[in-house]
Amino acid sequence: MVPIIGLSDQTQLTNFSGEMKAWPVYMTIGNILLQTRNRPAKISVLLVALLPVPPKLTGESSRADETQWQINADSLRDVVDLVLTPLHYVSHEGMVMDRADGKTRLCFPILSALIADHAENRTLHGIGSKSCPKWEVQCNEIGGNRREVYEVRDHAIYEPKARQLESGEAGSIREYFRHVGMTIGRNVFTGLQRVNLSDLHKPDHLHNIYLGLFKHRMQWVEGFPKKHKWQQAFDDA
Repeated sequence: MVPIIGLSDQTQLTNFSGEMKAWPVYMTIGNILLQTRNRPAKISVLLVALLPVPPKLTGESSRADETQWQINADSLRDVVDLVLTPLHYVSHEGMVMDRADGKTRLCFPILSALIADHAENRTLHGIGSKSCPKWEVQCNEIGGNRREVYEVRDHAIYEPKARQLESGEAGSIREYFRHVGMTIGRNVFTGLQRVNLSDLHKPDHLHNIYLGLFKHRMQWVEGFPKKHKWQQAFDDA
């Protein structure tokens, strides 16, 4: 079994208790047919948690913004860590589960993908805001020389280095994390059996392609007739 976790956008819960909001966390299984997963009646995508959205801090200073980001990041990591706790055991020891044919099988649920925005992946994996989640490439080199070969991120190396900060080599360790584009923090997926952390990050097609790239292209397309004073003819067409 290959569970897939997806983080949705924040959802309005109620208008009667201070307009409460939460981030839904969904889980599905990778070996389900796409046609089946997209049918709500099949219930192939389950809601496993609602991430709390902490209230915004008052003030417009950069310190307040940084504190707000840290509170949101800590809340996100704590809740996702709680959701993943059962997988630490069953992915290693297995669990007997019922099948649709009435038989039972010893199954090993292994997390295979995390579908979320880059901001959520950045928080959960501990990478920089402009860093690549898979390769140790400098942000100013992304999209540059395609023949350049970069190292794949090895989170098994990052964790012991982060624990060495209390030693006298703190300066060199911080420089190392800055060089590889990592923040010094905990990766919530560390410890999961048979999981390649650098492959968990999957692009969110809704935001990256349909809303991001499509919106950018539409702005370019609409800007062209506007520049040449063809906007009315374009709208009529």
